[in-house]
Amino acid sequence: MVEMIEANWLIFIAALIIGIIVAWWLFGRGSKGTVRERRPDVLDEGAAPARRNQALIDAPPAASLSPPPAAGTMAGIGEVVTAAAQEEVEASERRASPPPSAPESAAPPPSEPAPDPTPAPAPPAPAGSSDDLRKIKGVGPKLAALLQSIGVTSYAQIAGWSDADLDALDAQLGSFAGRPRRDNWIEQAKLLSSGDTAAYEAKFGKL
Repeated sequence: MVEMIEANWLIFIAALIIGIIVAWWLFGRGSKGTVRERRPDVLDEGAAPARRNQALIDAPPAASLSPPPAAGTMAGIGEVVTAAAQEEVEASERRASPPPSAPESAAPPPSEPAPDPTPAPAPPAPAGSSDDLRKIKGVGPKLAALLQSIGVTSYAQIAGWSDADLDALDAQLGSFAGRPRRDNWIEQAKLLSSGDTAAYEAKFGKL
């Protein structure tokens, strides 16, 4: 190491001088620093008073919200309370008052007149005077048996029937209803009961 320094001492001296110059330059640059301007403070002795913000002074005042008058509000609340109290009093009176007496039961409506009793067919003929009802056109064995079961046994009975008797008979004939009028039983029975066979056959056919 010593031999190297002795051989190159000029180079080392030059490097040392350059290092000293660079260090001096850097030190001098850092010591200068930035000179900062100091503004006067309003608290400093002898300082001028602070300037006002003229923009804020010239600005229009903010709109003030005026609360509604308390008297009006209280008056409205008072009216509501009064109305509620009045309703409560009326409800109490209604509960306390006895219920209205039930109206007297209305008189029952006049009953409709009872319908006339269904006219019954002519009374049965006396025993031993029954006729052969199958001679009447439209009366077969079943219908003849049905007629006998309800008391119709002779031509004279059928010949004396009225329209009301025919209506009453239809109600008892079931599926045969309407046949007495359709086959003209009354006229047939009149001719048969009178024994006028010729007139019967001329109008209704051979017996």
